[in-house]
Amino acid sequence: MLGIVFTSLVEMLEENVSPEFADEVLTEANLENDGAFTAVGYYPFYEMEKLLGVLVAKTQQPAEVLLHDFGYFLFGRLAQTHGQMMAGKQGLLDALEILDDDIHVQVRKLYPDADLPIFTVLSRTDDAMLLRYYSTRELYSLAEGLMDGAAAHFGDRLTRKTVKTQAPHTYEFSLKVG
Repeated sequence: MLGIVFTSLVEMLEENVSPEFADEVLTEANLENDGAFTAVGYYPFYEMEKLLGVLVAKTQQPAEVLLHDFGYFLFGRLAQTHGQMMAGKQGLLDALEILDDDIHVQVRKLYPDADLPIFTVLSRTDDAMLLRYYSTRELYSLAEGLMDGAAAHFGDRLTRKTVKTQAPHTYEFSLKVG
């Protein structure tokens, strides 16, 4: 998993709770690198699972809620550090439409080992989209948070419905902006 995801999670904990809380989470997770992440590094997904497990235990919040909140925060960080990827996009749906064919291509240039989810646009109108999400990591709640963060970034009011499909690890997002 990309290092920027780990560093952003630590930043969120420091900013939204406290630096001490972030240190407690890192210590209790018993990570292989003791929480010494770099934004350009690449780390095993199970390390994120450890962090999430500690956060669920410490906050008594469901993993889906924590992942959504983190996705929202993460979009802001990604927009700050990789804002050029959002250049020229008129709104959330424009950004999502080119996610796999443009943004993820650019991410793979920077991080060749990245294991990114697959987003497929199934249909699109001026104000609505049906988007399929596939990832064996089942981080659809993180994707929802990223979408909500992107909608806020573009000033779009988003209505979203998420449905788990029959296919393994696959969800569909019905999105409407307005």
